[in-house]
Amino acid sequence: MALTIRPYQEGDAHAIAELYNRHRDNPNPVAGGVSGDELARELAERETATFLVAEDDERLVGTFGLFHNTGRRSARAGELIADMFFVHPAHRGGLVTGRLFTEAVEWMMRTGCLVLRLTVNPANTVAFRLYRRVGCVSVGRAVPGEDGNVELHNYIPLVVRSVFADLGERATAALGSLTSFASVTESRDDELRSDVRMADGVRTVDYSLALGEFRIDASVDVDRGTVCEARLTEPGGATRALRIAQPPYRVRTPRGVAPYRFTRSGLTCEVDGDDGTLSVHVDGHRGPVLVSTWPSCRADRPAGWREGEPRDLTLEPVEGGVRVTERDGDATVTGTFTLDDAGLLQEFTRTGPDTGRIFQTIGLRQGVFTGPDGRDHPIGLGRGVRDASEIVAASHTVPAGTELAWRGPDVRIALAADGALRLVHSTLLERRLAPGPDGVARMRTDLRPSGADTARRLEVHAAAGGVTVWREGTTKVLRSPYPRTRSHGYNPHWSAGLWVTRENSRHDRAAGLGWGVPAAGAWEEKHPLGLHSPDAGLDWEIAAHGDGLRVETRSSGTDRETVVWLTPQTPLRTAVVLASGGEHWELNTGDFRQVWAGRAAVRLSDGRWLHCAPATAPHDELVLRATPSGLLIGGVSAAPESTWLFSVHDTPLHFRTTEPKGNDRS
Repeated sequence: MALTIRPYQEGDAHAIAELYNRHRDNPNPVAGGVSGDELARELAERETATFLVAEDDERLVGTFGLFHNTGRRSARAGELIADMFFVHPAHRGGLVTGRLFTEAVEWMMRTGCLVLRLTVNPANTVAFRLYRRVGCVSVGRAVPGEDGNVELHNYIPLVVRSVFADLGERATAALGSLTSFASVTESRDDELRSDVRMADGVRTVDYSLALGEFRIDASVDVDRGTVCEARLTEPGGATRALRIAQPPYRVRTPRGVAPYRFTRSGLTCEVDGDDGTLSVHVDGHRGPVLVSTWPSCRADRPAGWREGEPRDLTLEPVEGGVRVTERDGDATVTGTFTLDDAGLLQEFTRTGPDTGRIFQTIGLRQGVFTGPDGRDHPIGLGRGVRDASEIVAASHTVPAGTELAWRGPDVRIALAADGALRLVHSTLLERRLAPGPDGVARMRTDLRPSGADTARRLEVHAAAGGVTVWREGTTKVLRSPYPRTRSHGYNPHWSAGLWVTRENSRHDRAAGLGWGVPAAGAWEEKHPLGLHSPDAGLDWEIAAHGDGLRVETRSSGTDRETVVWLTPQTPLRTAVVLASGGEHWELNTGDFRQVWAGRAAVRLSDGRWLHCAPATAPHDELVLRATPSGLLIGGVSAAPESTWLFSVHDTPLHFRTTEPKGNDRS
């Protein structure tokens, strides 16, 4: 075997991706596999310090990466995070594993990065024992987290670098003859326990390193990343204290700044004073419903969704929220966070490198996730979108203009994609700061607590001939191009989201029901929520009714039918529940062109449901038409007067219908 360990080269990515995809036990799995382009992008996004590959006779058999961040975590000063450590099964237990690890650590010592962090599955006893044998210690939680891993640290490079200048010629020569870290440190057991020892209120870990016949005993302050004390034992047993050189960097420790809190509309925002993480809470939900990390001034220090390093931040109150500022040399990031009746607004400005990147976690554990394709899924990993937690670059890019929504028992959350958003999994988003023309990057997240008072916004314009805006709290119910006029289906003059026309009879043999093209005459305002058309002989008005609207129409003619038209705010493909001919149906707008119903419920873009039904008349019907422009709904009545009910709910509800014979069915 001709084993070679070398740095990553351009062109290796596809071979590495193939290696990972062939073996399900690789530590960075992505459902469906990862491509070479995605892997190359991941190495760039992680600010890779070094990436080593192992080759056996020019066949790639192993990898080991050192990174400044991995998405999940961000390294402190002087630290590097080890990941993508993988060896082909046929080469495990041999030279490849030890050589990769040793060369990575030696690279760290040469470059001044002196603390190694890594995660490992303790059930992988081979890997776990290897790490413990080469000096990796547990300084935090000693039991697996949600991902099944524990985090370990290795401080051997820090210890050696800190005392190197005072070792003396013979001990230095012994250090230079070492070939593997496994022979340096005393073996540690493989029990899941913390290695931290409290010394005068300081969290420390102890090392005993063997350099031939010499021994170094050292104590490391794990929070400050420095060696507290060290001594050298010589071959004859003589012991002396070693002078300790400070590392060539300063570890920033938390200042203990109290979080800043502000509240509005049933929501409470909390901004961490140390790392800038923003959390939104709502009464009745355990834990935050939204967590948003802080974008760093530095490209190699983005905050991960689980952990980020402390920052030097200033927080100052503003109307409705707080302004947070971080400065690092000439680079500055300023974020203004405010709550309003619609939810959370985040506004960012920055100077210096344009590398803003944040992760947002939706804190709902139960409920419904509506993906960019408009389909509903139960909230959960691997549902609706593949889980790319291990390789963020393989996440799903959400097309601009689409909407994402989550709803649970306590809150509804919705946001519009801006083209700089990727779904890592169904409740984790990666977002890039995309400044607008004014240099401000804005991110709006609609949050509405369930049961909270919701403001209704309704706008009726005579120039448009109907309702141009209908919102129930944060729920946008209607689509409308107003003040423009556009085509919708076969209607060349679509200008409102709800309007009324006179049409052919629904059973007209020559033409059938029309498409809601408005009559040429002008509309007049009867009152703010009512319109009158002298030319068409039509009057209609709107009144509040429960969770929605009541629309009443009156027409003077009897030769045609009156139709209340709606263009609801739905994805191009959406779910429809309807009662038709005494039966209950669940359809998708991608599966039909036109259906008739007695009642219907349509899923809106934010996951709520618009219910449509006639109030009383037995012969009034709904027509639903799926068009390339979106869904068109018409409430059709031949009576001189008709009344329609349109309301917004969290569920489609099961319509209880009655067959002609009187048998109840549900």
